[in-house]
Amino acid sequence: MDAERFPEIRLARDGELDAMAGTLAAAFYDDPAIAWLLDDESTRLETARRGFDVFLRRLWLKHEQVYVAGDDVAGVCIWEPPGAWKIGLGTQLALLPSMLGVYGRRLPRVLRALTAIESNHPTEPHQYLAFVGVAPERQGRGIGSMLMKPILDHCEAERLPAYLEASSVRSRTLYERHGFVVTEEVTIGKGAPPVWRMWRAAPTQPAAEVNR
Repeated sequence: MDAERFPEIRLARDGELDAMAGTLAAAFYDDPAIAWLLDDESTRLETARRGFDVFLRRLWLKHEQVYVAGDDVAGVCIWEPPGAWKIGLGTQLALLPSMLGVYGRRLPRVLRALTAIESNHPTEPHQYLAFVGVAPERQGRGIGSMLMKPILDHCEAERLPAYLEASSVRSRTLYERHGFVVTEEVTIGKGAPPVWRMWRAAPTQPAAEVNR
């Protein structure tokens, strides 16, 4: 099997933090929302890399639902289990110094965007897809779909819904192919591009029954 075209999809390992942050920063460099938040092209890649590093290290990896593609970490998919998306006040305060170090004068814009994103997050238990990104030179080969599959399969088996925010037309189209439906268009700030809330309803039957 062609390992470049069909990389192994597995849980992230210790020691891959730098590779994951780098892949995500490159994958989202041209993303409309990220480009609006980090409007200085000369520093965007490094700022995004440092930001992903903070959130991976402090929040996402502890849930053990971060998947990567291949030994070269060509793609990264970050899920949060039911209830884990909500960040408590204590955690928010603990994150602020690191976020200020990363985003500097752009921190107020970033915080306002995060508040807008979280303002109408569904309360029903669900799997939350925070980010899925593939290295630019490996995009268009189905790796993003492969990365999402383990948790989408879990949702089928456990009859759980899933939720995400799409920040580009291209990503929205990908998610629609996997059963997500747009529920709302969100504005994360004045002059910002749209972001779409998307919901994937829980199946009415376990996957084993559906496939009989």
